[in-house]
Amino acid sequence: MALISETDISGVLEIHPKVFDDSRGYFFESYREDWFNSKGISHGWIQDNQSFSQKGTVRGLHFQRVPFAQAKLVRVIQGIVKDVVVDLRKDSSTFGKSFSVILDSKKHNLLYIPVGFAHGFSVLEDAVFAYKCSNYYNRESEGGILWNDPALNIDWEVENPILSEKDQLWPTLEEFKNQSGGGL
Repeated sequence: MALISETDISGVLEIHPKVFDDSRGYFFESYREDWFNSKGISHGWIQDNQSFSQKGTVRGLHFQRVPFAQAKLVRVIQGIVKDVVVDLRKDSSTFGKSFSVILDSKKHNLLYIPVGFAHGFSVLEDAVFAYKCSNYYNRESEGGILWNDPALNIDWEVENPILSEKDQLWPTLEEFKNQSGGGL
């Protein structure tokens, strides 16, 4: 059984699977439905995504609006990233709070992100990043929060980040709050 740790933000879970090492390499279960059922979480994962990013890249902070809102299960297949989530749930006591964790291909740890969060990561070592989604991506439902919003005070641990044009144009948390009527 994997070790599933709750974080400071309700619903966000870090998962440490049991890894079996031997002279051939290693084996581990990266997902088991019963792990999540034991925490009262039930998803039919319907989309798997994978990206490669070079060291110094920052991707995010992204989310999908209803009806295409997504929960995610993220991990690093190769490399190291700093994974960051921001609570955008309108009625959450932790609205606007962020949580970050180092995801490392040698540790094999995963992060579960419920619906209602913006998500992003910075690449500390060239990385192959994989994630399961509970809903399909939909361009019209896409949204984001400015990655370097001073109100979030996120230390991405990279200098001179490599960013997409889109990620430089998202609204701040406060602008998002005003535009969305208080959150997701």
